[in-house]
Amino acid sequence: MIWSNIITLSPSTGDRLLFLSLRSLAGLVGILVFGIFTFLIIEGFPAIRDVGLLAFVTDSSWHPTEYLYNVTPMVAATLLVSAGAVLLATPLGILLALFCQYYAPTNIARVYQHFIELLAGIPSVVYGLWGLVVLVPLIAKLHTPGSSLLAGMLILTVMILPIVTLVSQSALQQVPKDLTQNAVALGLTRWSIIRHIILPTAKPGILAGVILQTGRALGETMAVLMVCGNVVQYPSSVFDPIRTLTANIALDMAYATGTHRASLFFMGLLLLLIVLGLVMMAQHSSRHHAYR
Repeated sequence: MIWSNIITLSPSTGDRLLFLSLRSLAGLVGILVFGIFTFLIIEGFPAIRDVGLLAFVTDSSWHPTEYLYNVTPMVAATLLVSAGAVLLATPLGILLALFCQYYAPTNIARVYQHFIELLAGIPSVVYGLWGLVVLVPLIAKLHTPGSSLLAGMLILTVMILPIVTLVSQSALQQVPKDLTQNAVALGLTRWSIIRHIILPTAKPGILAGVILQTGRALGETMAVLMVCGNVVQYPSSVFDPIRTLTANIALDMAYATGTHRASLFFMGLLLLLIVLGLVMMAQHSSRHHAYR
């Protein structure tokens, strides 16, 4: 409000240029998103026209050469591997953020912060290689074949954990200082303050970060493709190999033609709609629970 008043009352040339630049960039992003949606709809429409939406759910399996296009095993695999990773990464990330923010000495917290930021910047293919040569053989000792839903959950957990931690720490830092100071003045213990004041206040920010990381887990391709086994089936246990939507698109796109190719674009559109729904949930959570 203060900045908008200043710009309205005395806008300088620099302010006008900055405002126009930011407005143009925002419009460009909107056009880009709209273009991606339009492209996916145009490219995926032949599959909807030739196969029909019902066939994507009722066909016996995914065998494009036999005109079978059931995508539900891959949708289930995508949701399961993402949900497992989020369930594992969220409590760990919140605990790490609490440790760095309220319990660790300053020097140790700074070292942890650097390590977490480093983990967040590692490319996904590196995580995939590590999972393939280290994680999958370890799981294979428990239950063959090793490449499985569990491997996908664990590799995604390692990938999203740093961002969940950093977002949670940022939300904790935004808790008003006077709340904690008043609680200290009343003689509450550190854990009581964290449990009853800090975590409830920071909850919307933490939740928004977790939802956004769920979107990243849903869209991850390379690491999941390298450790999950790539078998189209409903998993009966965490040790079963699976194939996610993103892995299927990456594997089939190189040779797909006709309806097969269009069905891959339809899967991309489906994935984009799921991620869009998550982003809208995150925005709704932030808007209705913003700090005042």
